[in-house]
Amino acid sequence: MSTENEGTSVPAAPSAPPVPVESPATPAPAGSAPPPEPADAPTAVIPPVEGAAPGAHEGPGAASGAAPGPGGQDEAAHAASGGWPPPPPAVPPYGDGGGGGHHPWGASYQAPEPTPGRRRGGLLAAVVAAALIAGGVGGGIGYWAAERNDDGGADSTTVSASDNPAGFKRDAASVAGIAANALPSTVTIEAEGSDGEGGTGSGFVYDKQGHILTNNHVVASAADGGKLSATFSNGKKYDAEVIGRAQGYDVAVIKLKNAPSNLKPLVLANSDKVAVGDATIAIGAPFGLSNTVTTGIVSAKNRPVASSDSSGSSKASYMNALQTDASINPGNSGGPLLDARGAVIGINSAIQPASSGGIAGSGQSGSVGLGFAIPINQAKNVAKQLIKTGQPVYPVIGASVALDEQGDGAKITEQGAGGSSAVTANGPADKAGLKPGDVITKLDDTVIDSGPTLIGQIWTHKPGDTVKITYKRGGAEHTVDVVLGERKGDS
Repeated sequence: MSTENEGTSVPAAPSAPPVPVESPATPAPAGSAPPPEPADAPTAVIPPVEGAAPGAHEGPGAASGAAPGPGGQDEAAHAASGGWPPPPPAVPPYGDGGGGGHHPWGASYQAPEPTPGRRRGGLLAAVVAAALIAGGVGGGIGYWAAERNDDGGADSTTVSASDNPAGFKRDAASVAGIAANALPSTVTIEAEGSDGEGGTGSGFVYDKQGHILTNNHVVASAADGGKLSATFSNGKKYDAEVIGRAQGYDVAVIKLKNAPSNLKPLVLANSDKVAVGDATIAIGAPFGLSNTVTTGIVSAKNRPVASSDSSGSSKASYMNALQTDASINPGNSGGPLLDARGAVIGINSAIQPASSGGIAGSGQSGSVGLGFAIPINQAKNVAKQLIKTGQPVYPVIGASVALDEQGDGAKITEQGAGGSSAVTANGPADKAGLKPGDVITKLDDTVIDSGPTLIGQIWTHKPGDTVKITYKRGGAEHTVDVVLGERKGDS
């Protein structure tokens, strides 16, 4: 059990799952390879649900290479002499480990050794070979038909696109137009702790004074004596410092040192007005690939998500998230989620991890179409507080709730953390008449099915707000108004 806003472990996901999130780690370099780039900062990943076990926090492609075809020596000689079919294209730099170091998705492909006595594998190999042969034969017939057509004297006319630059002009409201406008205001963040550990993530220009908005888990490693930098899409890199961070919200503000005078803040939308089905555009640096743009829609709203750092050393973060199917991967954390106008509706923060636990043996989960973003209305309120005082302020009800139970509501525990009282004396819950054992089932019009869901909903408010709480006691249902209190800092 844990106090309401401390979340020392990531709770089991509620039926409207608090989605656990994990931060990916960078694979270690092999042999005498140069020192690895910092690990991608996680797009937080939703923790598995096993009782009260914590989930993993934000927390990447394909191997290259080709096996010989079935044509035999005659075809090989024919291909070598320049005959048809032409040889496969050369492996690009990113496919053989060149151009920027070795990566899990850059390793050459090696066909596995055949296993005796397994006819199914042979059958699959034959199917693959058949597909390749069919493609080759089809190409040959098409080529032969084209030659016959030309020999017949019939004219063949192709249509080419205009080379006039005006022909490449794109509408400002198109994805290309929005990306062109937003990329110069999006940065790739590199954080390194005093112990040399760290990672990469994303962020975006919040104001003209040089403040960058991002996730706490992106910069946490550099918060105490580490190194922090932000690189813009034009390649210009600036040192930065942490202004304030809120672990519970997973929001942080950093500031550029010697910031340029021509900074262009991204426009902030009203995330309360977002509707399921609205188009989304995500920008960031997945797996360190800066300036990556992906698209999707808002696939759900008000999704309770509980996330924690994969190291297990941090407390949980809670959000009432926007869910999107735009591809979000480790390294996208902290980057903007935009609407169809190019305005920011959220901060990309977490992903539902793949069940396999990683891609290409990297140990880092990739997108399965379930990404989660902190609504920008909440992030903006947190950012203002961090810039003003350097520390977060959380609204609270002054009661400890169970984090490992779900389905029936958020139950006020019999005892608080360290044996303290579960209901703070003279606190908001106490004043409203709430007692240990009460089960909170609704906050305003939102159904509460677990402790994490209650915390996520409370944190969408501000201290001093009045909320209506519905609870059950002894089989009877009651409703009371509660004026939210406050807690300063993450301690």
